[in-house]
Amino acid sequence: MVKHPPTKKSKSLKLVKQARGTLETVIAMMEKDAYCPEIIQQVDSVAGLLKSVKRELLAGHLDTCAVHQLKENKEKAIKELLKIYNLSN
Repeated sequence: MVKHPPTKKSKSLKLVKQARGTLETVIAMMEKDAYCPEIIQQVDSVAGLLKSVKRELLAGHLDTCAVHQLKENKEKAIKELLKIYNLSN
């Protein structure tokens, strides 16, 4: 298994922690019966952050693991990439 460059992984981790913090804000807002449009705005923020995490992880995977896997087992690599693609749609 090939490891992602530290910058990709640390950026992804930072984003996912930010999403976690925003999600905790959403929970607190809901518990306090905050105004729905404000909650929705925070939920959209969480969704955007998680989308960014997915994009960063995929970029790191394509740059490292997928390249290695294509050399080792092309058929398996293609199946994995198709699986990732199908999960994203």
